[in-house]
Amino acid sequence: MKTRAALRQSVLVLALPAVLVTVWWFASAGSTSFFWPPLADIVEAFPKTWNGDRFTHDVLPSMSRLALGYAIALVAGVALGVAIGLSRTVRALLEPTLEFFRAVPPPVLVPVIALFAGYTGWTSKIVTIALGCLWPILLNTVEGVRGLDEVLLDTARCYRMRRSTRLRQVVLRGSSPQIAAGARQALSIGVILMVISELFGANRGLGASIVQFQRGFAIPQMWTGIILLGLIGFLLSVLFRAVEHKMLAWYRGLRQADRGA
Repeated sequence: MKTRAALRQSVLVLALPAVLVTVWWFASAGSTSFFWPPLADIVEAFPKTWNGDRFTHDVLPSMSRLALGYAIALVAGVALGVAIGLSRTVRALLEPTLEFFRAVPPPVLVPVIALFAGYTGWTSKIVTIALGCLWPILLNTVEGVRGLDEVLLDTARCYRMRRSTRLRQVVLRGSSPQIAAGARQALSIGVILMVISELFGANRGLGASIVQFQRGFAIPQMWTGIILLGLIGFLLSVLFRAVEHKMLAWYRGLRQADRGA
């Protein structure tokens, strides 16, 4: 039964992409447009474009910057979110400022960050990704901590649980569904900012390569870069869901128990 359900889920997941690729393949088969080449030409150019050298010097550095920026945002967002969420005074003091910075689109900050951290090198790109990913994680963590049951917190204090144990087992565990929601949003933002940050003063990286292909009128190669970005985003989403599925198993069980009751 479980195998059949997993097979059906896989078919449902792959059905729409298969249909879209098939439509694209036949719709572009006879294309003579320079900017809309046949999908067959794009597929043929893919392995020639993203060979070992480009993978090492473009894909891996981009993914490393994304991982570093995302990790910084995750640690800082959860730590600050817990501190703000547990204190009503701090929350009231910082809430207007947080709402202001949340309203600023992260791509707008790219030139400003580059002015201070430099257009070349990793620093400005990692800072851009970290700042863009920070806000959804921070704000969702604050809301998750605010939504904790006060009786649960009081019970933990009455049992004289250590502060570290209370923080780990009650606060972080109780707010983890909200934290996961913010981390999921931040991941997609991070991929976008990874590309945008490489448009300013970078000569290597996924974003820089796509722009170089576009400026050199290597249109099939440009399309391969766009497809590669989509595949990376999809794989990161699958990986995140696998981690989330394992980490929040208790939450799914609790919801199923509530529905059964």
